Amino acid sequence: MKPTAADTGPTVTSGRSGVRTPFRRFFGFDLRTGIILLATTALLRILIVLGANATGSYHLVSVFFVALIALPWVALTRSGRRRIGFTGPKNWKAVILAIGMGAAMCVATFALMAEVFGHSIANPFVYIASSYAAIPQPLTDADRMIYFIVFAVINATFSPLGEEILYRGMATEMLRSRLNGCATAVIEAGVFALVHLAHFGIIFTVGGWTFLPIPAALWFGAMFLTALVFAYSRRASGSLLGAILSHSAYNITMTALIFYTLGVV
Repeated sequence: MKPTAADTGPTVTSGRSGVRTPFRRFFGFDLRTGIILLATTALLRILIVLGANATGSYHLVSVFFVALIALPWVALTRSGRRRIGFTGPKNWKAVILAIGMGAAMCVATFALMAEVFGHSIANPFVYIASSYAAIPQPLTDADRMIYFIVFAVINATFSPLGEEILYRGMATEMLRSRLNGCATAVIEAGVFALVHLAHFGIIFTVGGWTFLPIPAALWFGAMFLTALVFAYSRRASGSLLGAILSHSAYNITMTALIFYTLGVV
């Protein structure tokens, strides 16, 4: 099989191709723009999430993801959106595999954290579950199902769409202007894992802010590997849909595990 540009090296398409005219002066599919985009969104994401963890209000987090979802529709033409992966999958078997891999990564991460940290606050799933504090207690079985569905729908849409558009969509195409597919995936995975330390690793409790180095290191590694799975899902399916559905499967599985196995919601 003839190797593709994703496997062998950088793409050669014009850096401004697919970008709407008003944005072409400062926005393009090039390495510089990719680095700026990743750095800027990472800083904003970390500040917003840490603030939300402290206040218990996650409205700005949702706004952040909505902005990421809207970005390609605002800044890119139709051809630009196709360029970042808004196309039909070329391999539906790879899409199905991507969904299974996303769910499997979540189960594996959950099992590791439960084995090492039990149900303590050092378990990232326990800490993330604390963000569901608005749910009334105790829950009946019917109420638990309703809340699970609500949170599953939210978790399966906002962050999978926003993050995959950013990392496996726009950033992928920008970094690949100068880097090969392997380097691109590693950089994206590193930034993806880094921003998720704001969700767990740097935690806020009644005692204030705390950094948990060993749990954070394990969480970083798990998120790094998960991001590589999403990158593979996008490449194998030939579409951003593969990465989005893999990410959604991870988040739905996480929500189910929190609601039905931890006993903290």
